[in-house]
Amino acid sequence: MAFWTASALGLVIAYLLGSIPSGYLAGKFLGGIDIREHGSRSTGATNVLRTLGKWPALFVLIADVLKGVAAIVVARSLCPWLAAELSSSPPTAPDLQTQVPWAVCLAGIGALVGHGRSIWLNFTGGKSAATGLGVLLAMSWPVGLGAAAVFCITLALARIVSLSSMLAALTAIVLVCGFEHPLPYRLLVIAGGIYVIVRHRANIQRLLAGTEPRLGRTSPEAQV
Repeated sequence: MAFWTASALGLVIAYLLGSIPSGYLAGKFLGGIDIREHGSRSTGATNVLRTLGKWPALFVLIADVLKGVAAIVVARSLCPWLAAELSSSPPTAPDLQTQVPWAVCLAGIGALVGHGRSIWLNFTGGKSAATGLGVLLAMSWPVGLGAAAVFCITLALARIVSLSSMLAALTAIVLVCGFEHPLPYRLLVIAGGIYVIVRHRANIQRLLAGTEPRLGRTSPEAQV
């Protein structure tokens, strides 16, 4: 019971970390604007790039990745410590080996939902791709690097951020299932990958219609 109480706290912290509105803050402090009123009205790094330029976009991208990393680091460090503090009999090493991956799973989900449904932005936000990459890198760096490589290759060839993000999410699912990982990690990546793709449903419609903008082109209705 103590461990699940600690995991619930880790979930809340991860959600709050994911909720930090990096793109909105960049718009306010670096551009003096509400980014939600410009371009695609997304708070993601791509809209920041189109609206404010590459350096603010780079700041947002790094911040969003770090949110995902921080959520996993907190889950791995805080939850075992807090569980030991709350329990009369501290968990054993085998117990932690079984339980910590579940805490990581909950924290990863919390970070993704926090980014997409930020409490500070009336439960709106971005598509969670960059935050999801941070979660992957902290949880399993080979899976994270594989997804990042597919994103970069697809972006270089197609110049479409949404397509690159969705293919990276699918790649992460394949890699986490293809290699040895705890069940909670696999469930997290599958659920997170589906969540990221669902958040891109408007982009999918435009991809099918052939109207999805490529990087470097402005589209007032793009939702990247």
